[in-house]
Amino acid sequence: MQLDIVLPLVAYLVLVFGLSIYAYTKRQKGNFLNDYFLGDRSMGGFILAMTLTATYISASSFIGGPGAAYKYGLGWVLLAMIQLPAVWLSLGVLGKKFAILARRYNAVTLNDVLYARYQSKTLVWFASISLLLAFIGAMTVQFIGGARLLETAAGVPYDIGLLIFGVTIALYTAFGGFRASVLNDALQGMVMLIGAILLLVAVIYAAGGLGTAVDKLQQIDPKLLSPTGADDFLSLPFMASFWILVCFGVIGLPHTAVRCIAYKDSKAVHRGIIIGTIIVAILMFSMHLAGALGRAIMPDLTIPDQVIPTLMIKVLPPMAAGIFLAAPLAAIMSTINAQLLQSSATLIKDLYLSLKPEQARNERRLARISSSVTFILGLLLILAAWRPPEMIIWWNLLAFGGLEAVFLWPLVLGLYWERANAQGALCSMICGAVSYAVLATLNIQIFDLHPIVPALSIGIITFLIGNKLGERAISAPVIPAK
Repeated sequence: MQLDIVLPLVAYLVLVFGLSIYAYTKRQKGNFLNDYFLGDRSMGGFILAMTLTATYISASSFIGGPGAAYKYGLGWVLLAMIQLPAVWLSLGVLGKKFAILARRYNAVTLNDVLYARYQSKTLVWFASISLLLAFIGAMTVQFIGGARLLETAAGVPYDIGLLIFGVTIALYTAFGGFRASVLNDALQGMVMLIGAILLLVAVIYAAGGLGTAVDKLQQIDPKLLSPTGADDFLSLPFMASFWILVCFGVIGLPHTAVRCIAYKDSKAVHRGIIIGTIIVAILMFSMHLAGALGRAIMPDLTIPDQVIPTLMIKVLPPMAAGIFLAAPLAAIMSTINAQLLQSSATLIKDLYLSLKPEQARNERRLARISSSVTFILGLLLILAAWRPPEMIIWWNLLAFGGLEAVFLWPLVLGLYWERANAQGALCSMICGAVSYAVLATLNIQIFDLHPIVPALSIGIITFLIGNKLGERAISAPVIPAK
């Protein structure tokens, strides 16, 4: 174990806990459910941008994505940049309409909004179970990424790193709730931004300059410089469907959508779109280019996911490597705490309180149960991450696609189409989820497209058919933007 790398990380984790304690003291003064799961809807533009960006950018962007860029070359860097409009789409499409509906019905979770719009408990239960299953897979990937990072960069054995990393996140999320999550997201977003820029500069310097690095990639494999990547892996259908999966489809991700109901005012949304888009651009470009150029420095890595941790040790001084280690860990932690809190909210607000609504008045008991559920769920995820796969990016994309197939059309059409009803939304959820699971599990690619494209196509077709056969929704009409 390398203490000169570990000590700066320990200092960072202490700061994270400090912010959680501050969030806890603030929570004592407000309504529990609204504050613990939404931070009393008080986010300004900068915090909104940072929390949305930090939630979206995860182990896949700091570990898996650069690993894929290492394997496939500069074509994957180009592919990664199609994620640029993600924040603009999330806040632009959902943003004001979503927040107005949530405030009208005092909604705390995404499923609260779905119930207010469609008035169907069956739909909410299916959505809740789908969310929990997908989040288990997505959070397991994040835990694996954090433990693998500690193993490679700091010499901490995988099992020990997983325990330290997992218990830390479970504790501070359970303790501080949503407010701790977004405050830490702001801190973690800044750490990610600074760390990504510094690492890219250090990688280019270590490679002898950008021109020299590109020449080395040319010698290793000329395809590493082509838009289609090594082995022509990046076909046009794959790129088009990848854009749908990691950019357009992000609108349907519950842990990003819930950020759209927790901001303070319209000014916060406008500032959030601008700041968030700039941050996503810098982070995606810096990390993926560092991963691609890293092959010029270390051409023989057997596990691509190790490129960023290994580069940290190779191109940065030990103390600087320890400081930078906080950047990818911050990306992972911010995603886990958002998903963990959303899972807890689903279990408590959407499932437990739907069975025992009288418990909503017992705030002390509710606080104790919510914190306990969040912590226990975090511990269970540690067990799920105990034996990791070789490349985590595919697990993460699988979970991403499952959530999008379930939530995208019910969310978007529910906001923008007055005649959308529960039958249409439920048909879309079920058929989208089943088709995506079958196509992804059996690795069936229709016209070389990623399974998310046919799954979303089936989802919208079945929405229209089910909507035609069902009854028109009576409540919650389309909300005009203000």
